[in-house]
Amino acid sequence: MQQTDFFKCLSDQTRLDILKLVMDKQEVCVCELTAQLNLSQPKISRHLALLRNLSILHDERRGQWVYYSLSPDLPNWSVAVLNQLFVSDDSHQPLNTQHASITTHCD
Repeated sequence: MQQTDFFKCLSDQTRLDILKLVMDKQEVCVCELTAQLNLSQPKISRHLALLRNLSILHDERRGQWVYYSLSPDLPNWSVAVLNQLFVSDDSHQPLNTQHASITTHCD
């Protein structure tokens, strides 16, 4: 991953909001993102595709739903940047290389 591509990707508020939710919950479904961000599914999916193509997010299909989490292969420098971006948010826990999975359900 090129650093310039990483920072360009983070320059969009919607992508930052998506990353914040993923970091807070460790794993989210598109339906959760649309509800939390009050945006359409196609718009969320477009932003998720950019994050996934840069290997910032990892996706996993479970039945009809796709769940997103931070990529376990993120370079250390990018983990440090993400932690710093969200450090002022009390609900955010610093990232580690082992991402715990939480169960979420969409109706």
